[in-house]
Amino acid sequence: MRIFHVPDMSCGHCKAVIEKAVLAADAQAELVFDLDAHEVRITSDLADHDLLAILVKESYPATILV
Repeated sequence: MRIFHVPDMSCGHCKAVIEKAVLAADAQAELVFDLDAHEVRITSDLADHDLLAILVKESYPATILV
């Protein structure tokens, strides 16, 4: 599991866009969102740089916290 800080993520639409994009790349991924903290916890077989690239492509640049 990795925790990503996504400063521009603030609503259900943001959550849906991120979830759809990550699951399209890894259908087995698990995502847990904390919209108030602007964080998403992702459990996936994808590499960190791949997950960051997905977020950037969807206009949600992020940094890895853990």
